Amino acid sequence: MQRLESVFYAPSPLGGRGVFTAAPIPEGAIIEICPVIVMPREHLKYLDETGLYDYYFLWGEEDEECAVALGYGSLYNHSYEPNAMYLPDFMGSTLLFTALKDIEAGTEITVNYNGDPEDDEEVWFMAGRDR
Repeated sequence: MQRLESVFYAPSPLGGRGVFTAAPIPEGAIIEICPVIVMPREHLKYLDETGLYDYYFLWGEEDEECAVALGYGSLYNHSYEPNAMYLPDFMGSTLLFTALKDIEAGTEITVNYNGDPEDDEEVWFMAGRDR
């Protein structure tokens, strides 16, 4: 696992825990590479009944699997105006988090849970709520 030394997790004003940086991160920088634990999609019904419900990713070219990220990978909070993005490596079973723009020290690092930083489709936990 690779992670910038300045990155840490802490309580987030967005809810629960979040990932923050204690030092500036330049646009394009690799923030973290997280290994993932990949499971068959059939396991989702079990994950949905546990505390992991909010922390897994759909996985694979056709979302045929699911995965739980290690490191801070499952702690990055969602934003429709993210300052970072993640890229899955299905063959290597990792998630690569990179900075979409310069991120100032003390800032929470956020990603768009839809995978595409510009995708404004409603995410599961926002259903029925105002953004």
